[in-house]
Amino acid sequence: MLDKKKKENLIKKFATHAGDTGSPEVQIAILSSEMEELQEHLKTHKKDFSSRRGLLRKVSERRRLLSYLESESIDRATSLRKRLKL
Repeated sequence: MLDKKKKENLIKKFATHAGDTGSPEVQIAILSSEMEELQEHLKTHKKDFSSRRGLLRKVSERRRLLSYLESESIDRATSLRKRLKL
């Protein structure tokens, strides 16, 4: 789980307008950051299957959001992929 400071920084960095917290770009950035933290956790706790399941849910949610963003605007999706290095 991200702490409040990291989440606020991600929102500021990927927001499309002032007060934006729900755009696909912000949601994808937050999910990606949470996934990175879960991957580090799973490296040390190999048998934590509930966290592994949570990671898989986040992967599928990010994939759905990326496909939605591509259907709306391919330019926004490609620029987001470059910024997140996906």
